[in-house]
Amino acid sequence: MRIEQLTWNDPGGWVSDRMLQGNANLVLYFGANEALRQAAVWQDLARQFPTALIVGCGTGSHIQGGEIRDGGVAAVAIRYAATSLKLARAAIEAAGASFACGANLAAQLLQADLAGVLVLSDGVAVNGSRLIAGMASVLGSKVPLSGGLAGDGAAFRETLVGGNDQPRPQRVAAVGFYGTAVRFGYGSAGGWDAFGPPRQVTRVRDNVLYELDGKPALDLYAHYLGDEAAGLPATALVYPLTIVDPSCTGDGLVRTVLGVDQQSRSMIFAADIPAHATVQLMRGTLQRVTDGAGEAARRAQIGFASDIAGDTLALLISCVGRRLLLGQRTEEEIDAVGEALPVRCARLGFYSHGEIAPYAATGGCVLHNQTMSITLMAEAVE
Repeated sequence: MRIEQLTWNDPGGWVSDRMLQGNANLVLYFGANEALRQAAVWQDLARQFPTALIVGCGTGSHIQGGEIRDGGVAAVAIRYAATSLKLARAAIEAAGASFACGANLAAQLLQADLAGVLVLSDGVAVNGSRLIAGMASVLGSKVPLSGGLAGDGAAFRETLVGGNDQPRPQRVAAVGFYGTAVRFGYGSAGGWDAFGPPRQVTRVRDNVLYELDGKPALDLYAHYLGDEAAGLPATALVYPLTIVDPSCTGDGLVRTVLGVDQQSRSMIFAADIPAHATVQLMRGTLQRVTDGAGEAARRAQIGFASDIAGDTLALLISCVGRRLLLGQRTEEEIDAVGEALPVRCARLGFYSHGEIAPYAATGGCVLHNQTMSITLMAEAVE
């Protein structure tokens, strides 16, 4: 496997660190929505890499190497030696269609030698946990999924996904990796701490939370946020919910707010919240969240293959809530990841509305929130 790193800025266009002579199998890109709306960004990649699958999404901020950028686009072109690839695409118009959308994508990719799937989804119209459940209903539990929900910073208005075409909203794209040569490593960690009393979910429908302890969920959130409640849902990004699981000794699942309904006093989350679950509010500190990023990198290397031939890519997908909390010190979490990864590991990523990765407590793939989730990608030539 060989990697070429590219950067796009207006008006200079694409600049590359090495040349694969247009011979890549896969191009991954992440960038600002304003840049991705320019047709030249996608068209120039397609001309430069005519035989590659070209897949990416929009984000408020993206990661390239040790830097975080709020404008432009970053990409990697990858040439696999012994791995075949396939692209699946599906439209999604509403969160209620997420399970069917996931099943549709998985059916397009299913075959005996499928080794893993990378998923990039619209980050506003989707219910991430139902999307993953739909894919797992077709693929089973042995095919690992990773990826994330596209972002637009804290706006939650429109997110873009492209799969061999111009990036657009209400789209999900998934890449299947086939064969025995491809290698993956996965790690996810948060670094947030619970505060306040545990509360029971007393009324919920999928990812819409109506009541906690018999009281309107939005009222309780507003009480804890105080003056910050005027900025909902954006201000809730640094106060997510954790689902308390007594059987889990590690990180619990965390849920981030995507929207609020003032009329019903309900809150819309990025993924399902179980009925009758016990939940707590969470908050982060700079040090704990930064430490969590380094821990994600260490976890990704546990069991990762030692028979790598060529380059390794670390795909970093971090939650926008972490970006808001860390502010000007956000690069510290990228530095923590870099210190824990091998020196010659290329890094590309983005700040998302949700992260898709295996869950350490169960081994199954789930939607995470408020984590740094890392996928290591490499190849061992047979």
